[in-house]
Amino acid sequence: MKNILLTISAVATLGLLGSCTKEPLNNLTEDESRIYISNYDSTAQFSSYKTFSIVDSVAVISNNRLEGKAVSDFDVAVIAALKSRLQQQGYTLVGKDQDPDLGINVSRIYNTYTGIVSYPDYWGSYYGYYDPFYWGYPGYGYGFPSYYGTYSIKEGALSIDALDLKDAGADKKINGIWMGLVRGSGVFRTANVPTHISRLFDQSAYFKANQ
Repeated sequence: MKNILLTISAVATLGLLGSCTKEPLNNLTEDESRIYISNYDSTAQFSSYKTFSIVDSVAVISNNRLEGKAVSDFDVAVIAALKSRLQQQGYTLVGKDQDPDLGINVSRIYNTYTGIVSYPDYWGSYYGYYDPFYWGYPGYGYGFPSYYGTYSIKEGALSIDALDLKDAGADKKINGIWMGLVRGSGVFRTANVPTHISRLFDQSAYFKANQ
């Protein structure tokens, strides 16, 4: 994969660059918060592929481990939208047993990050906000023991991969020629699926059977 395309919603970009508010990110809508990333092999001739096959379920990957397959309403909607869009791009849908030129994989990727945060003593952090003389102990300062807490952040993304099955080598290695990634708020909301597929393919104008 040699070329990378990254797009952010135009409204979000304008908000980041032109807003006068201190925290423009706080004013983004769910749609504006998402980013659509595509990556492709610049040596691939996308017009040389004519047929494709697609998975019938979505892989669920958590912290780099395959957890299973999913067929929720969201997953079904993604697969259906991909079938429709690839056919619009000029490719013919065939079964896995019909030697398709392209194989389309779909995955839901989750990563969980954990860490520890230390809360410094209140006197050191808020010196000057309290009057130690109020309690009748002049010369004393406030002191609290150190506290530690843990936090956990779970991030999700939708990943779509196009694999070159037509030119799979004798070494049994299958190369990916395109990938699409969606990150941000509302990624796994079924109503957002049409936008996901449209954004990824609109920025991948080269991904079509008839050039």
